[in-house]
Amino acid sequence: MGSSNISEKSHQATAVTDMMSNVPFSKSRHLSLFVLIPVIFTGLSILSGIVAFHYSKYYLKGLKPSWDITLWLVAIIGFTFICGLLITWLLLKPVKTFIKEAEKLPIFSGTLSDKKSLNVNEIDHFNMVFREVTNLLGKVEAKELFPEIIGQSNVMRGLFSQILKVASTDATVLIMGDSGTGKELIATSIYEHSRRKNEPFVKLSCVAIPEGLLESELFGHEKGAFTGATARKIGKFELAHNGTILLDEIGDMPLETQAKLLRVLQEKEFERVGGTRPIKVDVRFIAATNKDLQGMVKEGKFREDLFYRINAFMIVLPSLAERREDIPLLISHFLEFAPRPARLSSDALQILMNYSWPGNVRELKNTVERTALMAEDGIIEPPDIPANILTDSGMDRIDYRRDRKSEKESHTDEKISIDERLRDLEIKMIIEALLSTQGVQARAAEQLGIKERSLWHRIKKYEIDISTLKEGK
Repeated sequence: MGSSNISEKSHQATAVTDMMSNVPFSKSRHLSLFVLIPVIFTGLSILSGIVAFHYSKYYLKGLKPSWDITLWLVAIIGFTFICGLLITWLLLKPVKTFIKEAEKLPIFSGTLSDKKSLNVNEIDHFNMVFREVTNLLGKVEAKELFPEIIGQSNVMRGLFSQILKVASTDATVLIMGDSGTGKELIATSIYEHSRRKNEPFVKLSCVAIPEGLLESELFGHEKGAFTGATARKIGKFELAHNGTILLDEIGDMPLETQAKLLRVLQEKEFERVGGTRPIKVDVRFIAATNKDLQGMVKEGKFREDLFYRINAFMIVLPSLAERREDIPLLISHFLEFAPRPARLSSDALQILMNYSWPGNVRELKNTVERTALMAEDGIIEPPDIPANILTDSGMDRIDYRRDRKSEKESHTDEKISIDERLRDLEIKMIIEALLSTQGVQARAAEQLGIKERSLWHRIKKYEIDISTLKEGK
């Protein structure tokens, strides 16, 4: 009898499961947490009661159900439901208060919309708000901790996290990245967040010093050590004692000098050129290069033991093409210090966003300064951008004909912020993607590299007419 009851309950549970699985996902996910969590607690108590009853029935065969046991079971179930409701209310009340206050902030206007309009449940809505708040806090932290580095993209914030982790130690750091990515700036940030920030910070570019003088620059020399050595010279390592030394472009260091550098890193001592007395130093060592050191090791152009010695902690800097969302911030920063006051039109910004920037931030800086000088009436338009950038960005065939004079006159008495320019650029990119896909949002979202729900939200936010775009107008 007991086994038949269990079998019957099992079939009922299976039927309920099948019914739940057939409920449309969009409808089944809108249960309030104030109902869902207490129901889960109550279900667990019922399940525990059923298991306890069958367990006692199996071992205590003389036991018969009574109204007292039934009443106690109902009381326990009711108490469990109330406790679940109370716990849920205590936990979710501050969360809901935080969500409401966050949605009122102007900085989130347009980003956090009502969960009903986005057709999401409470948990998804909470996750969305927390994600936006975390993203904002990350940007604030990046700006506060690294004011000299312009960048708030996810890849840059990951880089900042690496800097903070390694800065507090004395580990040797190898910074690798293409030319113009800001390796010296990253090294300076490591120094400024280290325990040696009040001690000397000495920089030396290995490629800027002639091969015959590099050893003297690093370790110093005694008077008369070689022709022209009329006095003793203190080397960079000695100057950096108790502080930090940065050797930029270490991949250009001669093999003979590499052997002596390895001894300094291992033994923490060296001898001046022409000297006989060892000099002890305590130095935090940072190296930077734009070359493939591993490939150079295989070719015999860089010492393998030195490579492993300096590669205690590697930081790889992203190219500008890998963090395009930072380009508007960088442009705005460079325009503040441009030789002539200027601002960027939305078309010009779109071209600069599409360019690959092989010279990275350094090339962007030079381009902004050049276009600011070339701009008429302080407005940078596509014709002001170098021809190679127009061609390589793939936008040289786009017709930019417009009444530039009327546009300039319309902006004479108003200043357009970078946010407004980004908004115009975002609308243009969305419309172009929808036109190229005949209004199919799924394909347009894939082309833009965003989720379909995010594209739908932007279409609603900017009031873009999909029906017109489907007709190709």
